[in-house]
Amino acid sequence: MNKKIIAISVIAAVSTGTATAAIETDLGTASVDFRLRYEGVSQDNTLEDASALTLRTKANFKTISKQGFYGFVELENSFALLDDYNDTNGNGGEFSVVADPETTEIDQAFIGFKTDKLDIKLGRQVITMDSHRFVGHVGWRQDKQTFDAVSASFNASEKLKLSYAYISKRNRIFAEEKDLDSSDHLLNASYKTEFGQLTGYGYLLEVDNDTNNALNTFGARFEGKASEVSYTVELATQTAEAGELEYDTTYMLIEGGTKLGSVNVKAGFESLGSDDGNMGFSTPLATLHKFNGWSDQFLGTPSVGLNDIYATVSGSASSGKWAITLHSYSAAEASDSIDDLGSEINAIYTTKIANKFPIGIKYASYSAGDIKVDTSKLWVWTGYTF
Repeated sequence: MNKKIIAISVIAAVSTGTATAAIETDLGTASVDFRLRYEGVSQDNTLEDASALTLRTKANFKTISKQGFYGFVELENSFALLDDYNDTNGNGGEFSVVADPETTEIDQAFIGFKTDKLDIKLGRQVITMDSHRFVGHVGWRQDKQTFDAVSASFNASEKLKLSYAYISKRNRIFAEEKDLDSSDHLLNASYKTEFGQLTGYGYLLEVDNDTNNALNTFGARFEGKASEVSYTVELATQTAEAGELEYDTTYMLIEGGTKLGSVNVKAGFESLGSDDGNMGFSTPLATLHKFNGWSDQFLGTPSVGLNDIYATVSGSASSGKWAITLHSYSAAEASDSIDDLGSEINAIYTTKIANKFPIGIKYASYSAGDIKVDTSKLWVWTGYTF
């Protein structure tokens, strides 16, 4: 507890000294960004409570455009000021996990070509699709996810957009030691209608490790808003190879929201299905922290699948924003011993000091069911936005 108090005090003390600088030159624009964050983890098991105070620094440079061509490079460093945690790379194994290992790497480096309709990138880059449920940058972690890839998007009309990417390497959040060579194809097409946007996609994923591990997902998503009511429906099917075995699973999302006075409310049901309890629906390129609870209990879907019923209320208070989310988890295909997968409460409050320096506090508390253990996590962070 003393370490938590010290870490939070450090964040409060430096919050007005943390800055982002942007420099424009004849060659392009450079910027430097700092993010300081404390994360504490407590679990009902034999692991010691984790305390991590990490500073993430990003420095990037984007050249001016010449006939549509430009270059972009970004360096990223994550440094631990307080390292009582399991960083997932063999350090601090006696503690609970905080997936922010110390690292220095080239986060992005690509050549781009952009016109009014066409956008092409070749090299290490951020790629996201739709809600980040299937492809995201995992920007919450200090070492965000990028890809060695060639990507292209084409605005065929005001309503139709087509996107494709081929990924040869997944630069994941665990530093370079755990990056994965791959042969991934991402296809995405969206069309705007008067009722909302319809998206169809196919994500064909495979890790290059001399095994049969293809993961092929095809689906459709529709989201829109009528008056004060928002709605989203999404369905997908997935075929997974595991050696000589093959599994088929499904995905479903139904979500709706509205505004009641000054409060926003949203509720939904998300189901990551299972193939007879042998394998659950998987989204390995997703920004997983965004879904199924901030305690990160379901970064890998259980073999029995996962049903998540959730509700969120959010609003504004004291020049800041707040949100509270409740989750109830259960197995998509229950077994004799696994059905109840627990519940969780998430809460967040963010504001700004002097209208420049963001301050955030975030909390997650997971109550275990038939698997897992009770877990609580606390985050406090600061940075700069301009």
